[in-house]
Amino acid sequence: MILYLHGFDATSPGNHDKMRQLQFIDDDVRLVSYSTLHPKNDMQYLLNEVSKQIASSEDKSPLIIGVGLGGYWAERIGFLNGIKSVLINPNLLPQDNMVGQIDRPEEYADIANKCVKDFRALNSGKALCILARQDDVNDNANVESTLKDYYSIEWDEEQQHKFVSLASQLQCIKAFKAN
Repeated sequence: MILYLHGFDATSPGNHDKMRQLQFIDDDVRLVSYSTLHPKNDMQYLLNEVSKQIASSEDKSPLIIGVGLGGYWAERIGFLNGIKSVLINPNLLPQDNMVGQIDRPEEYADIANKCVKDFRALNSGKALCILARQDDVNDNANVESTLKDYYSIEWDEEQQHKFVSLASQLQCIKAFKAN
């Protein structure tokens, strides 16, 4: 089972395309949609919904994948649910770079402060980070610097922030899920 978390642009047709591509890895791909506007509510909803999805599956190695803001959530929700995660161009600091786009961006900082201290060290090796060199939204050099001591980093030379095609990354994701 693969749980897919969209980014801030929840209605993008690219989400459906990515989910279809992920079916080459696992035929059970499920969208877990959330509001994107209310971080504390999103956190509680995602924790509950992902726990429910895991309980309803017999997959011994479920995977959560998120793009952009979904990558922010995939890392935390994956850690809290004890499952592997794939972070695609994750937005690590929505409280700084989404001001004016979301209600109460300060809630992201509050969530980070309430998260388990050094959770990335505890989660080391349980996430794969895929970064686009052509990302037009994130500073992925900074993302790499933040995450490289904890997770494997894969670079893509072609894609931009929304990561339209996962084709060149599917084998890497499949291997990560299987190990």
